[in-house]
Amino acid sequence: MSAIGWINLAGYVASLLVFCTFYMKTMIPLRTVAISSNVAFLTYGLAGHLYPVAILHAILLPLNLVRLRQMRSLIRRVRDAARGTISYEWLLPLMSHEKFHAGHVLFRAGDPASLMYMVLEGTIRLQELGVTVPRGELLGEMGLFAPDHRRTATAVCDTAVEVGVMNDEKVLQLYYQNPEFGFYLFRLVVQRLLENERLRKAPSPA
Repeated sequence: MSAIGWINLAGYVASLLVFCTFYMKTMIPLRTVAISSNVAFLTYGLAGHLYPVAILHAILLPLNLVRLRQMRSLIRRVRDAARGTISYEWLLPLMSHEKFHAGHVLFRAGDPASLMYMVLEGTIRLQELGVTVPRGELLGEMGLFAPDHRRTATAVCDTAVEVGVMNDEKVLQLYYQNPEFGFYLFRLVVQRLLENERLRKAPSPA
């Protein structure tokens, strides 16, 4: 095959790869095919002295490589969230901080739910379930996702506590904007629903 034939073949392959990107249903394969297309178009542009084409794909190639790396990093973080290894430290600047004395009722079962809390110091007890929420745990997320947006238990401060507070609007924004946080929050809600159901069905001590 002549040099012109190889150049034309590179152009056809590059065009076919662009066409294939429209059939990709997930981002990792799409970025991978897009990178292959960039390489093919870069080869075609340089070999055929089509410099605008070569320059365009010389710019798009590193961009697609960066996006592919970011997507793989995101998948790793979501997998970490699935194993429960997420860190909450990045949430603290987004929260207001409040302090309450021992015995303070943070919320009661049936109250409207508009806030999520993080226990920063002390412990909080969920009365109906007999569960203690320790330092570093989220609290109140279930009510935000309940169909009626009502609290499912009464939360009482066992000790003097400090909590981080985030309103429901900000929680929902983070849920949609940060897949790592959203996946972990979803997993946490399901886990606590199952745990609460188990506790409610457990026989009362004699």
